[in-house]
Amino acid sequence: MMQRMRIHPVLIFAFFITQLTTATAQTSQKWMAEIVAAEKAFCEDLKSKGVAYAFAKYAAEDAVIKRENDSLIYGKAAIGKYYSLPAYKNAIADWKPDYTDVSADGTLAYTYGKYTWTFKDEEGRENRFSGVFHTVWKRQPDGTWKYVWD
Repeated sequence: MMQRMRIHPVLIFAFFITQLTTATAQTSQKWMAEIVAAEKAFCEDLKSKGVAYAFAKYAAEDAVIKRENDSLIYGKAAIGKYYSLPAYKNAIADWKPDYTDVSADGTLAYTYGKYTWTFKDEEGRENRFSGVFHTVWKRQPDGTWKYVWD
């Protein structure tokens, strides 16, 4: 007669919790990597294709940016127009997130870190400005990440 092995329900519960926690951590790391990649691609596109192109490309349709004198610029089209101003024609920015976090459901994320803007004046002299950026990202229906606040 074969004896059946009995597994305690607490052990089964612990096993499933461990599996869920591991899967959640892996998914969270995947989302964090997506955001870091989006920030990197944004910065690279800005350097290679221009400020207006990059800021419009990575903006959600309803994105908002805060710029000089606490002015807010609403919407992807207005952001592209703002960065089409002559001052940004010879501008380059560089940044990298120092910190990235993603919501538990993977729909929102934020980054912050240091940035540097370099502007060339009419004589070709470079002027540099630096500071701290904070960007809020939102997963779009197609799965891509676009910023909603910068």
